[in-house]
Amino acid sequence: MIAAMLLGMAVLYPLWMLATDGLAESAWVHRTDVETTVMATAMAAPMVAWMIFRGHSFRPVAEMTLAMYAGFWVLYPFLWAGMIGEMGVMMVGHVLMPVFMLLAMLLRFGEYAHAH
Repeated sequence: MIAAMLLGMAVLYPLWMLATDGLAESAWVHRTDVETTVMATAMAAPMVAWMIFRGHSFRPVAEMTLAMYAGFWVLYPFLWAGMIGEMGVMMVGHVLMPVFMLLAMLLRFGEYAHAH
């Protein structure tokens, strides 16, 4: 799953950067909450494909995808309130993402503990 996520960041996120490159820095697409949601999407898309390929059903795939977004989404109220900055969201969000993913795996230990 991690390799799929890295592949998504290496392949899909640069497409977003190219698509939004000519826009002003003040454009909504350059907001931290938008950028981090797009990053999570770039990582989630290939991870979802890999999980489906590996035979996971809809619910675990949805839970894992939500876990990836949650690492950032829980920080947005603090960002919007000015209590945390862009770099804080990036750093803490990337730390929380694997923590939430681990929690999702532990909730379905039997599904993730055996070889597929």
